[in-house]
Amino acid sequence: MTETVTMRGGYALQGVIEPILIPAFERQTGARVSAVWEPTSMIVKALKAGERSDVVVLADEAIDELAELGFIAPRTRTPLANAILGLAVGRGQPKPDIATPDAFRRALLDCRAIAYSKAGASGIYFEKLIEQLGIADVVREKAVVIPFGLTAEKLVSGETDLAIQQISELMMVDGIDLIGPLPDEIGCVTGFSAAILGTSPHLHAAQQFIAVLSSVAAMQAYAAAGLAPRLPTQNEGD
Repeated sequence: MTETVTMRGGYALQGVIEPILIPAFERQTGARVSAVWEPTSMIVKALKAGERSDVVVLADEAIDELAELGFIAPRTRTPLANAILGLAVGRGQPKPDIATPDAFRRALLDCRAIAYSKAGASGIYFEKLIEQLGIADVVREKAVVIPFGLTAEKLVSGETDLAIQQISELMMVDGIDLIGPLPDEIGCVTGFSAAILGTSPHLHAAQQFIAVLSSVAAMQAYAAAGLAPRLPTQNEGD
């Protein structure tokens, strides 16, 4: 019988893991991967409620929480990549200046509508940021807030003229142009790691899967998808 590794992951690394790394693992091992992609907060909630998984790929803060609760198998946590918060417009549309915090603030005030995700780490941070910038009420009035998923889809549909999310998630949608990351002073970088849950009955296969997720080829794929690899992108001696 073919062994199946179950995994739950946040959207930030989906654009690399699903089309590239899962097929690579399946070719190398003959095992299969059953993946569920959800916002990090929803995954943590599901695991606390008793849902099972062999592997998780989550923001470091969530991995910390699960480790404190005793959910993570010892010595299986592996850093993968950093996700960087960014802004995008529809394909061919003018790109506002966001080089400074003041310019970013002005771009939000001047836009017709902006999309962000309520449950995702990017949306949670954005809610705090607009409060910090003193424009929360104005932005919320014209925001298109999705419960989860890809905010850039609202650019393609024409519902908004700006979308904010992790750059790797924005790049998963065709028909958009990336403006870039937020200014350093107000930017947000979220580390993502993989880990095996202590209840996993497929420890060896899960270890093999994480080896693929943390390989040199994986790091190169993360970089190409707008992520910042957390491990070397070439073999020693290359």
